[in-house]
Formats: sequence, C-alpha cells, structure tokens
Amino acid sequence: MAEGMSLPSGTILAGGQSRRMGGGDKGLLTIGDRTMLEHVIDRFAPQVGELALNANGDEARFAKFGFPVLADPVAGYAGPLAGVLAGLDWAAGRGVANIVTAAADTPFLPADLVARLLDAAVAQGRQIALARTATGLHPTFGLWPVALRDDLRTALSAGVRKVVDWTDRHGAASAEFPVGEFDPFFNVNTPEDLDSAQDYLELA
Repeated sequence: MAEGMSLPSGTILAGGQSRRMGGGDKGLLTIGDRTMLEHVIDRFAPQVGELALNANGDEARFAKFGFPVLADPVAGYAGPLAGVLAGLDWAAGRGVANIVTAAADTPFLPADLVARLLDAAVAQGRQIALARTATGLHPTFGLWPVALRDDLRTALSAGVRKVVDWTDRHGAASAEFPVGEFDPFFNVNTPEDLDSAQDYLELA
C-alpha cells in the first residue's frame, strides 16, 4: 500500500437480484462449511478499516455478521453503482476519505486487493482504481473517493447504471492482478458456478 495512506472502509456489494441463481442471497449459499459471504469477509475485512454490507430488504438476515447493512439510496434496482454510493454515504458520515468495494459472490478475492488498488491510484494519478486480470476488468472491485459521491448521485439520478459509464468520465486507474489456477475474481452466478467454487476451495 502507498506510504502515508490510511486504510479505506470496505463495502461488500450484496444487493444483486441473483436471477441466474433463482433469486435470494447468493452470499448466504454454502461453500465448504461456510457461507460464501463468510469467505469474502475473511479475505476482505483484514484489508480495510471497517466493513459494511450493501443489501436491500430485511436486514435481520445478515445480523449474525455484525456489520452495518446499507440499503441502496436510489429507488428501484440501480445496479452496483447504487451500492457504491451507499458505501460512500456511510463513509462520509464517518469521516473516511475512500472506500473499496468487493462483490459478495466472489469468495476467492485477492488478499492484497486494497493494497494494489491504492498503489495503482497513486502511481497512475487517479482517484478511482478498478481491478483487472487477463480475463478483463472487474468493476465491482474498486477504490472510490468520498469526494465524488454527489457526482455519482447526480449520475444515478440521470439514469447512469453501468459502472464504466461513470468511471470513464473521471478516469480510472487499473490495478493488475495475476491469474493462477483460476481467476481470483471468479464469481458465482449459477448453480454450476457454485459447484466450481467447491472445487476451487481446495486450491485457494
């Protein structure tokens, strides 16, 4: 991590609709003997100053994790950018300058996610940094400045939904991550993906 930078807060994006999994909370599905969300927390929590979950509906289903649950601040399903804004609003109230987001359905995320994002932002002179591997960009894994939250709110109100449509306006650094036996940003979208995750667990 870049010298002199304080740890950002973390927001796990768990507000998706999980259509290809038949609905419900993908993060509460089990891989091995733990939920997918527990795998994400174990890898992500040590990298950030404090952690919150972005999810909609009844907060009680996440009570056992002990983290704040942040609902989308935009009506209707507005996609991951709404979750980013929820995290930014939460961090702003706590005097934090930046957040890093991670998806709740990505149980093998890198243990150096935050450090690489921060280093890329500094090296490339950008406020935003997004994760990338040889398989492409992973825009739900990003470093986001609280200073741009009102800009993001305006963009969402104007109908912007794709992450890159907003980040392209500001320029975003790319943080490169290696791919080993599988992509560390492998995410569980289907029952078949869940089966694959069970296999990958032995390799992680």
